[in-house]
Amino acid sequence: MSLNVLHFKHDGRAQWGVIHGGRIRPVPGAFETTGAFLEANSIDTLSHLSGPTLKEADVELLSPVTENQQFLCQGANYRQHMIESGMDPDAKTFNMIFTKAQSCIAPANTDVVRPGRVRFLDYEIELGLIIKRDVVAPEQVTDANLHEFVAGAVIVNDYSARDVQIPQMQFYKGKSFRTFGPIGPYLCLLAPADFRGLRDLQLALTVNGKVRQKDSVANLVYGPAETLTELSGVQDLHVGDLLSTGTPSGCALSVPSPGRQRIAALLPEAAK
Repeated sequence: MSLNVLHFKHDGRAQWGVIHGGRIRPVPGAFETTGAFLEANSIDTLSHLSGPTLKEADVELLSPVTENQQFLCQGANYRQHMIESGMDPDAKTFNMIFTKAQSCIAPANTDVVRPGRVRFLDYEIELGLIIKRDVVAPEQVTDANLHEFVAGAVIVNDYSARDVQIPQMQFYKGKSFRTFGPIGPYLCLLAPADFRGLRDLQLALTVNGKVRQKDSVANLVYGPAETLTELSGVQDLHVGDLLSTGTPSGCALSVPSPGRQRIAALLPEAAK
């Protein structure tokens, strides 16, 4: 049975709590990082908490992923998003991985700050997965053992400055400005049986009440198990790290036809 956890500030102190029906039951102890919280607590222990509760409305939200954790991302991981980004999904033969700066991590309700030089700011809703244990050697991750490597899920909004990312060909710079990574508000901890339902999750993003993005996690091109297997062969992962799995179609960005892209590649940066 999944369990929603909130990272929050109350009376000037950062805390963690289990949330249900708009009420928070604080978790005893001080855990400065997501990794420390996950190492000390499990769904089983958290489901048996007792004691007084707080109203969710009375606390200040914090990101359930703390700034010490790695922020790993997959790009162009939904077929229709690849097409709207000017890519041929049938010709792509690799899993696109990039990172965002840890300092862009922010609470879910934060005011996103658009730098003055950025004109084309874009949104990207994504399913984020939180690493459950340290991975310091190649691992074979499968759908059957995914629960051994993933603690839970969060919602991520991968904001992008397209006029930095595209002409400069800089994913990191275009996506890493401060506040460009709001996460949460909840960390949904998953029991082993819950992983069967990951593919059934639906992502939706609205702008001023209008649905812009909507898709099923089942339409990921490279799934979590496949991606974690690949990443484990490249780098270390640690408890509490975040893997953001890509965004569906519907971004504000609209890329011209391949022919116009080739012409645009010849233009000066400002014209691009």
